[in-house]
Amino acid sequence: MDYITLKEASQKWGVSVRQINYYCADSRILGAVKMATIWLIPKDAEKPADRRRKKGKNNQ
Repeated sequence: MDYITLKEASQKWGVSVRQINYYCADSRILGAVKMATIWLIPKDAEKPADRRRKKGKNNQ
């Protein structure tokens, strides 16, 4: 399986490296593994939904 780093995932998904780190620590990216101090994310992993945004009547 091919893996990418936090920085590569950040560029791919258009979010900060810090946010990707939070996703990994919260187990929101399937298949992400931590090797020593580095998170490795599967190349074909999907971007998790942003929980800060709620879908409602006005936000569709």
